[in-house]
Amino acid sequence: MASKRVTVFGGSGFLGRRIVKCLAAEGVGIRVAVRHPERASFLERMGRDGQIERVRADVWEESTVARAVKESTWVINTVGHYVEKSGATFDAIHGQGAHNVARQARIAGVERLIHISGLGADRESDSPYVRARGIGEDLVKGAFEGVTVLRPSVIFGPGDSFFNTLAGMARRTPVLPLFGVGRTNLQPVFVGDVAAACVRVLADPSTRGKTYELGGPRAYTYKALLQLVLKQIDRRRVLVPFPFFLWDTLAAIMAFFPNPPLTRDQVKLMKRDNVIEGNELTLEDLGISPVSVEEILCSYIGPDHGVPAS
Repeated sequence: MASKRVTVFGGSGFLGRRIVKCLAAEGVGIRVAVRHPERASFLERMGRDGQIERVRADVWEESTVARAVKESTWVINTVGHYVEKSGATFDAIHGQGAHNVARQARIAGVERLIHISGLGADRESDSPYVRARGIGEDLVKGAFEGVTVLRPSVIFGPGDSFFNTLAGMARRTPVLPLFGVGRTNLQPVFVGDVAAACVRVLADPSTRGKTYELGGPRAYTYKALLQLVLKQIDRRRVLVPFPFFLWDTLAAIMAFFPNPPLTRDQVKLMKRDNVIEGNELTLEDLGISPVSVEEILCSYIGPDHGVPAS
């Protein structure tokens, strides 16, 4: 791999930085394409001198995408948002933005493209987020023949927004509301496993044109995940069922906030299971044994107000 160059869009994000670290360990030359390269200087410490460069790129500005993929062997697009803000809509990022990356990768003669989507992506969904993910997959496949699509479930690991948010809530309040009765099933996947999957895909030409659904070794109900967090931070809290129609009402009110902590689309996502179903290709097909939540959670969420357990 040492002779290759890979451009990672969104390389300073939670998943992107882990991918950069894994690729750097393989000796690959890496170009990190981000909107604010001045904020991504920390990435250079992950590689040897000159191995990692930073460039400015917005996926919805095709001219910047073209510059970012120039002379690259491979491209990985990790860019994604869970909350729409001003012009950064789901359609702009997951749809047209993803298409811009795929189109410019093809024009530049890139050999391989990895597109990071999401588990359950469906262009017919009533969720704007899930629908945009599905449309984005179709656009990418139409623009770049042989793209490999990775669909991770909820991604966890040090610095995540999922378990850290739950732990923060659990430390501040004696009562935790459930989505419905807390029976929604989730299959969290470790960020290191998703990054490792990217490296395996690039190293194996047989993965070209395939889609992989990435989840952990088991599924949990939302209530069970809350209970895991409470056990880890050594707290006792009352878990209270909270009907979805009340969540919908609350999210509708919060829509008027500049930065809403909850959106109507997030509520929709919690109404349906997010797990691997059927006979889809998975981490195991890439030779990766997925790491469980229990193995990792203790490394970054401890009982002392956010201080990692020793």
